[in-house]
Amino acid sequence: MIGPAVSDAQLHAARTDAQGAEGAPGAAPVGTTVSVRVPGSTGNVGPGFDSLGLALGHYDTVTLTRIERGLEFDLSGEGAAGVPRGPEHLVIRAMQAAFDAAGAGELPPLRLRAHNVIPHGRGMGSSASAVVAGVLAANALLPEPHRLSPDAVLQVCSHMEGHPDNVAPTLLGGLTISYEDEGRFHSVPVRVHPDVVPVVAVPDFEVATSVARGLLPETVAHRTAAVNAGRAALLVAALGERPELLVPATFDLLHQPCRAQAMAPSFELMTRLRDLGHAALISGAGPTVLTLANGAEHAQRVAAAIEEIAADAASSAHEYQGRTVTWRVHVLRVPEEGAKVSVSTQ
Repeated sequence: MIGPAVSDAQLHAARTDAQGAEGAPGAAPVGTTVSVRVPGSTGNVGPGFDSLGLALGHYDTVTLTRIERGLEFDLSGEGAAGVPRGPEHLVIRAMQAAFDAAGAGELPPLRLRAHNVIPHGRGMGSSASAVVAGVLAANALLPEPHRLSPDAVLQVCSHMEGHPDNVAPTLLGGLTISYEDEGRFHSVPVRVHPDVVPVVAVPDFEVATSVARGLLPETVAHRTAAVNAGRAALLVAALGERPELLVPATFDLLHQPCRAQAMAPSFELMTRLRDLGHAALISGAGPTVLTLANGAEHAQRVAAAIEEIAADAASSAHEYQGRTVTWRVHVLRVPEEGAKVSVSTQ
């Protein structure tokens, strides 16, 4: 879940975009509190491998307070028991990356309070949300002339994650189309049709992104690439203007079939939902199953279908390798806006 460290060259590129990044600016005074409400996200989005990202209305809340000394933690919610409480915490690492990019030196003493709602290791952008929260919080602690520009924020976040398809919708909201050009990341936001309703089925097991990515082949057939290119283009139109086309638009040959062995219950659930005419796909690298419903009534039918399939004793979505698989189902929304930052002082 934790992306690669930001290289010196990448930090230099981001630093050159910082506003007034000369010198080592002082952080905000003791007592300053920055709160960030950050949405989850889904990457890949069917055929849009490593390029399309969609914000999900499932939020983590991160609050950083400038204190006199030390590094304190108050963590709750999803995965709180298993995350580090020290400089290696992903939010703290992201904050330091932002300070490095701004030429601001070491982080000041901080208290981190975080309540996680986004499940970890499920393909709903938990690490991207932590990175975005950390970078935005750090930026807010810097004096305004020394803060990173929006583009520099995108560069730091994307380099930490390794790609922008999750961090971009978390930052911007809605649907984002991302690409890399000569070592720089770019993301274009696209408005999502208000009838598009995400329904997520979150299983009780994790799949590491590194494992899922390791199952991908080095090369693909020309026809596979052509099919996916066409469906990815169609998906942009379906999400923006034509939600009735979501089923054909979410068809994928590039990555989901290759990953089936790592998440058989998820693949079974996705396949059966698609057989019923629902636009189901693997969320990010999995194992959460995301279905893009066309309207609120359709979303309720999808939720009912998930429960029925999960209760089918003959389905691997119900029982796999001798144990019962349980699912949490959430009907969400696609937020039009991304992460929100607020600052207060004592």
